[in-house]
Amino acid sequence: MEKDNLLVQKQPKMNYIKHLTGFYEKVAQDNTLNPTHISLYLALFQFWNFNRFQNPVSISRDEVMRISKIQSKATYHKCLKNLHSSGYIDYQPSYNPFVGSQVFMFDFAGELRPVGKKSKTRK
Repeated sequence: MEKDNLLVQKQPKMNYIKHLTGFYEKVAQDNTLNPTHISLYLALFQFWNFNRFQNPVSISRDEVMRISKIQSKATYHKCLKNLHSSGYIDYQPSYNPFVGSQVFMFDFAGELRPVGKKSKTRK
């Protein structure tokens, strides 16, 4: 029985609605990102989702480019490096065509700012 318990790995809890809301709040404050960065991030998020939100995520450039609808390798790499340097992801390139690069995704769900109650106006 103890052996069975060792085989069961605890899955990280992820509220993807809160995560994406936190991500978009962060993006709204960041004037350096454009729609291509957002599309790339959402493609990486999908890979993270397929990986059951466990880090790191092994990615294939061709697959990520296909999902994010990015045509140019130069644009793909530029946006990936921008997301890394801006703190949206931790990108670890492999430089080996047979081994996927690693991406660590950060949880933005905890970065949500509380929204004040809307005041009701009386007539």
